[in-house]
Amino acid sequence: MFLVGLTGGIASGKSSVIQVFQQLGCAVIDVDVIARHVVQPGYPAHRRIVEAFGTEVLLENGDINRKVLGDLIFNQPDLRRLLNTITHPEIRKEMMKETFKYFLRGYRYVILDIPLLFETKKLLKYMRHTVVVYCDRDTQLKRLMQRNKLNRQDAEARISAQLPLKDKARMARHVLDNSGEWSITKRQVVLLHAELEHSLEYLPLRLGVLTGLAGIASLLYLLTRYLLPAP
Repeated sequence: MFLVGLTGGIASGKSSVIQVFQQLGCAVIDVDVIARHVVQPGYPAHRRIVEAFGTEVLLENGDINRKVLGDLIFNQPDLRRLLNTITHPEIRKEMMKETFKYFLRGYRYVILDIPLLFETKKLLKYMRHTVVVYCDRDTQLKRLMQRNKLNRQDAEARISAQLPLKDKARMARHVLDNSGEWSITKRQVVLLHAELEHSLEYLPLRLGVLTGLAGIASLLYLLTRYLLPAP
């Protein structure tokens, strides 16, 4: 099995593309959902965040107040790095656990929905393929204004706060162009799924794991045969 990192930008249509992949039966892991999960009360990251930033980052029910924590690390690189050192290892562990579940169920590839895939580059080394859901800036601006009921100035500010989609498209292995009709985009998704599904890139890892399991089984058989007393 191999990993496919999928990203996009605000109002580029990434969520709609992911829905199509899911309808096609693909395994999808939302890294943002994992990031929220690992900081829940009772998890190691939650305890370490409270130790590092104090109880003022907590809501009354004990959950992390994401807005307060976000304001605290805003424009403070040292605090942002500290938070990342707490959360990123836990996110990676949870991500690998979810991925392994899909591996055991026989999936050939797993899509990871990673909003900041190219910005942080932390998970890029794990991705065999990278996909960007792209649309041109004028289309992105128009969609964002309509969807969020924003004026042009506010919409442009939100788009400018992100890495431009054209830059992400240059770095990605696959680009799904969602600038036009949705039917065209959907066809691109279907074709990409077919390409990934028929790829043989999953075989080396699966064969390696099966070989390892066979080796362990053989070792256990020999141990039980020679160490246990004969009846």
